Parts: sequence; C-alpha cells; structure tokens
Amino acid sequence: MAQLMSSQKSEIKPMYTFDYLVFIGRFQPFHFAHMQTIEIALQQSQNVILALGSAQSERNIKNPFLAIEREQMILSNFSEQDQKRIHFVHVVDVYNDEKWVKQVKDLVNAVIQPNAKVGLIGHFKDESSYYLRLFPEWQMVELDSLKDSISATPMREAYYRGEIQTEFFPEGTIRFLSEFQKSSIYAELQKKYLTDDRSNIE
Repeated sequence: MAQLMSSQKSEIKPMYTFDYLVFIGRFQPFHFAHMQTIEIALQQSQNVILALGSAQSERNIKNPFLAIEREQMILSNFSEQDQKRIHFVHVVDVYNDEKWVKQVKDLVNAVIQPNAKVGLIGHFKDESSYYLRLFPEWQMVELDSLKDSISATPMREAYYRGEIQTEFFPEGTIRFLSEFQKSSIYAELQKKYLTDDRSNIE
C-alpha cells in the first residue's frame, strides 16, 4: 500500500499559474540574470516562450550571435526535461512599436494552444524596458532586478577584448563563447569593435 501511495504521489503534476510565460530579450550573450528569470518562469508556467529580439540574419558588434546560435547557447544550460518546455520565436527589429507588438503577438499565437493563459515575465531595468507595458492582455510577472542588474553591454565589450567574464555566465554559455572565440566571425567582430565607432554596442 505504501508503495502504491508513493507511486501515486510521484505522478502528481505541478500546478502552474500560466500555460505560457513570454520572456523577451536579445540574450547577447545569455547570462545568469536571464537564466534566473527562466528558472522562475518554469516554476510558474508549463511552458516558456523566449522571444529572441534582433533576429535578423546580419551580425554586428551589438548583436554578434544569430538567433539559432542563441537558441543553442540558452538550451545548453538546461536539463533535457526543461528544454522540452522552452520554445523560441524570432523577432526581427521593427522600428515601430505597433508593428513590433503585432509581430510578437503573431509569433506567440502561432506557438500557443487555443485559450491558453499567457503571461509576460521581465523587470523594468531602465527606460528601454517600456515595451513590457505594450502587452496589457498578458498578465505581467514583474521581477525585481536580478543578479545586481548585470548588463550584457560591458560583457560584450570585455568579450571583444578577449575576456570571458565567467562570473556572469552559466557553464553552457561559457562553452559557447569559448568555441565562438575561435571562429573567423569573432575575429572580424573583434576587429570591428577595436577599430570602429563603439557607440553601437549597447
């Protein structure tokens, strides 16, 4: 009987507040604050949708990694079980809020099940986070600033100087950055960073 009860207990599925939580970001690169946000999202939602911003195919020093590379970098930090609950949509830059919001909603709607409960997770880091208010139909899960408000901009700057600031990155990201550093693409981006106007890195 005790064995039966134990078996039944292990089959109880966790109760989630959401069917899907959407997390919008560029993840250039994926750091501990991003990971912590996804871990919180996985606790509250059956599925997490990562909307990868700046998903156009051209690279620059602000956006060195393609969307498919960011998918691989992110997933490498999660268990196989969690990976099955993480979904991606690719959001290209559109410099018009109305068109951008429509793009995000259309992409998310193509992933979710009908009548799903959808929320949006994030935190208001600075004025650039205003986009979080553009989805009033999605319940907001607002987080306090995580991991001392670490910003990816100085991480990228250090990376172009040849450094990988391992204190800010989970293991999968460190492996990805180390491999990418060996590529000719990295060498080109590094040269561009060192010789060109650096105002476009943020």
